[in-house]
Amino acid sequence: MGVRRCLEVWKLGTVNYLNALKLQEKLVSDRKAQKIACTLLSLQHPPTYTLGKRRTDHNLLVPEPELVHMGAELHYTQRGGDITFHGPHQAILYPIISLRDIGVGARSYVEKLEQTMIDLASMYGVKAHPGHKGETGVWVGDRKIGAIGVRIQSGITSHGLAFNIDPDMNYFKHIVPCGISDKEVTSLKRETNIELPAEEVLQEQLIHCFAKQFDFSPVLLDKSNIE
Repeated sequence: MGVRRCLEVWKLGTVNYLNALKLQEKLVSDRKAQKIACTLLSLQHPPTYTLGKRRTDHNLLVPEPELVHMGAELHYTQRGGDITFHGPHQAILYPIISLRDIGVGARSYVEKLEQTMIDLASMYGVKAHPGHKGETGVWVGDRKIGAIGVRIQSGITSHGLAFNIDPDMNYFKHIVPCGISDKEVTSLKRETNIELPAEEVLQEQLIHCFAKQFDFSPVLLDKSNIE
């Protein structure tokens, strides 16, 4: 077995969506120029709705001004996937890695992101699985527990996955999550009978599940004060 590749993990805490987007864009550029190693951003967002590049506005069920009253933001992105919600008590990973360097194709990459969330769920006795055809993300029965939306530019990844630890489910009532109207959204808290540890512990466990999938050796850095 060879030496495991190093993965620099930035623990960012709670970050405004636009700030995280700008950071990803800079890191993608730096990774493309080989100025940085493979990097993983671990964070949470304030209440935020995001739409993918297909611009499926019809899956937003309330006028945008109402979102403002709820204290939520709406952003359009260049990632794949449909509309989704990000908010407190949801673990988010944004990998900035070169798929060419690690010899992984786009489809395999998404499958490994799915397995990352499946592995974390299994640690708490929750049997999760990938979605059926046309259903992205990770599911527990017919309830979605984790979302995936990625962007790949010149072989460099950005955006990533969002795993529901215990978010406020009311936010999901205002959208058709990921464009699938007849399925529910769930969380780890709802699906397990095991008492959950602190969210920081869960986020680190998710990081290690990710690193295992890609044979990375993670180095965790506290970047919570980054501008």
